[in-house]
Amino acid sequence: MRKTEQSSVKLGLKENWQQFSLLLLINAFVGGMVGLERTILPRLAEEEFLVVATSAVLSFIIVFGLVKAIVNYFAGVLANRLGRKKLLIIGWLFAIPIPFILMYAEAWEYVVLANVLLGVNQGLAWSSTVVMKIDLVGEKHRGLAMGLNESFGYFSIALVAFTTGWIAAEFGLRPYPFYQGIAFVSLGLLLSVFFVKDTEHHVAAESRTNTQKRLKNIFWDTTWKDNNLGSVSQAGFVNNLNDGMIWGTLPIVLADRGFDLKAIALIVAIYPAVWGIGQLVTGKLSDHYNKKNMLVLGMAAQGVALVAMFWAGTQLQFIIPAIILGAGTAIVYPTFLSAIAGFTHPSQRAQSIGVFRLWRDLGYAFGAGLTILLSRYFEIDMTIMSIGVLTLISALVIQVRMRS
Repeated sequence: MRKTEQSSVKLGLKENWQQFSLLLLINAFVGGMVGLERTILPRLAEEEFLVVATSAVLSFIIVFGLVKAIVNYFAGVLANRLGRKKLLIIGWLFAIPIPFILMYAEAWEYVVLANVLLGVNQGLAWSSTVVMKIDLVGEKHRGLAMGLNESFGYFSIALVAFTTGWIAAEFGLRPYPFYQGIAFVSLGLLLSVFFVKDTEHHVAAESRTNTQKRLKNIFWDTTWKDNNLGSVSQAGFVNNLNDGMIWGTLPIVLADRGFDLKAIALIVAIYPAVWGIGQLVTGKLSDHYNKKNMLVLGMAAQGVALVAMFWAGTQLQFIIPAIILGAGTAIVYPTFLSAIAGFTHPSQRAQSIGVFRLWRDLGYAFGAGLTILLSRYFEIDMTIMSIGVLTLISALVIQVRMRS
């Protein structure tokens, strides 16, 4: 029976569209959990918990980044042992308390705890959906699959970032904006338990025909030793480093420059919205065009946009760089994952992606930490300029080191 099931497995987006579509929907709910915090947590910290220090406000991003990064690594290790579906379900179980903690927390430490749980949820649930989609579609549509996956996830972040800001402006910071989280967890968990199917047979089917050499040391080769994998990993790290900085400081910078909560919600939401929608196009492009050139272009665009934000003053002057930043991130994000998958054997894919996502999401923590350090000696706006320059350097590393 098992051999018959394996032999009947077909790889491809068209052949597996039902499971693929289901996983897209689930990933939208996973992204929505992050969107709950994207706009209003700095304002919540200041108004309800009297937390005004940049280091304290950014603590929730540092915790989220560290926990998610570590869980990403172990998700890669455990994916072949436990199965992708079990990891997805476990990820949703960790998410159950999050919206209730955010609604009823009486101290900032509880918000930090919610971000520990959010990091576990994202590390397990998002990683599982990524790997399962790659398993389903095979090599031909890998970039498109990742573009669709990240598009649904990050557009959901943008949409929920906007809706939480709008709801907070109309009805108050708590509890109403976080009711959305209860719906995301409930639907995500139910769909994962009753409708998602594991993809182990798809991995076995691809392994029989794949000619990619196995890595000698998955961790070190993915981290740096392999020119291609190492170039992608450092770029992923820098990408999320600047995203962590934008997450934590852009609402503060905008508030300091006199923007109200609705305007802040709009500007903050534009970047992940363009990021999300853009991947519907860029994911497919990464299947056909040179991945090295796409990564250099995307990282350079991010760097230029961040430097431009330093000089921005009006709402339009922030919106234009936010669009460019989102477009640059849309170019690199699906390309990261399709490149990592393409340079590794199917049997090592989940673990290699886990290592990449370890370094990529450590960027959140380092970005927040670097922001704290710089803000002690400079105006907080200066962090935008500094990380913009660092992003341009990352583009140069890819240009010099990665093989075409």
